[in-house]
Amino acid sequence: MCADAVRAALDEAGLSLGDLEHLGAAATQGDYLVPGHASAVQAELGAGPLEAFSYQSVCASALMAAKGAWLSVRAGEAEVAAACAGEFSSRWFRPAFYEGTALVDEKGRARIEADFLRFTLSDGAGAVVMEPRPKPEGLSLKVEWIDMTSLAGRFDPCMWAGSTPQARADMTSAWSHAGPAAAHAAGAVALLQDFDLLKIVIRAWIGVWLEKVDAGRIVPDQVDHLLCHYSARSLREEIVGLLESTAAMIPEEKWFTTLPDSGNVGSASIWVMLDAFLKSGRGKRGDKVLCIVPESGRAMIGFMMLEIV
Repeated sequence: MCADAVRAALDEAGLSLGDLEHLGAAATQGDYLVPGHASAVQAELGAGPLEAFSYQSVCASALMAAKGAWLSVRAGEAEVAAACAGEFSSRWFRPAFYEGTALVDEKGRARIEADFLRFTLSDGAGAVVMEPRPKPEGLSLKVEWIDMTSLAGRFDPCMWAGSTPQARADMTSAWSHAGPAAAHAAGAVALLQDFDLLKIVIRAWIGVWLEKVDAGRIVPDQVDHLLCHYSARSLREEIVGLLESTAAMIPEEKWFTTLPDSGNVGSASIWVMLDAFLKSGRGKRGDKVLCIVPESGRAMIGFMMLEIV
C-alpha cells in the first residue's frame, strides 16, 4: 500500500521513481519486526539506491517522516523526497489474536481495551512528495514548519502492543522477554488502548496546542483550514469542548475531515485527508492550512503549518 501511494504521489508530481533521493516510511507496525519499514517499501517499489528512513510510532509517525523529508530538501541534500505512511490494522483483529488468551473471558468476549479498536481503525496508505520549488501549474503546498512534542515522560503507554495492560510501563515485561507463546497467552501481542488514560492524554494534547498559541506559533485567526486527526466523532466533540472556552479555538466551519468516508487510517490519515482537501476545491493560493496529528501511543502530538502556493 505504501509503495502504491509513493508511486501515485510521484506520478501526480510529474516525477519518476528514478528521481527519488529520500524515502521516509512511517507505520504503527510494518510488515516485518526487522528490518525497518522503509526498506520494505523501497524493495516493493523496486527503487535504486537512495536514503531510506523508517519511522515507527503511531499516528504522528507520518509527520516524523514528513519532517525528515522536508529538512532533507531544505538542507539541499535531496531534490526529491517522499514521505509515506501506511497501516494494515485489520491484521491485528483476526480471531487468532484473541482466542485462547487472557483478553477473552469465559463467554468469549474480548476486553474493551482490545475490542473497541476493531471499530475505529482502517487499512490504507498515503504519501507526499517534497521538492525545493512549487510546480509551475496547479496548486502546491509550502511547508512553513513542523513541530513534534512527545509527553512520554509523563504517561504510561495509552495505545500499545507487546505487553499486558497491567505491566505495560515495565519494559522488562515486554513480550520478547517472555517468549512469543507466553506473550500470546497473556494477550501481550494484541493492539490495545487504555480509554481512561486517553481522556487524560487529550487534555495534555490541548495543553500543547494552547502553548503554541500563547507563543505565537499558531495564530488561530490566521488559519484558513484545519485538518485535525481524530479516531472518532466523540473525540472531536471532546476536543472542541475543551477548546471552545479558549483563544485557541478555530471555528468548526474551517475544519476538514475524511473520517466518515475513509475512517481512521492511523498514520496515513493526515495524507488521506490532505489529498481529499486539495481535491475538494476549498483551498486557494495564500490560504494557511494547519495540520494537527495527536497520537495516543505514549502521548505525542505533531503540528504542520502549510501555505497553498
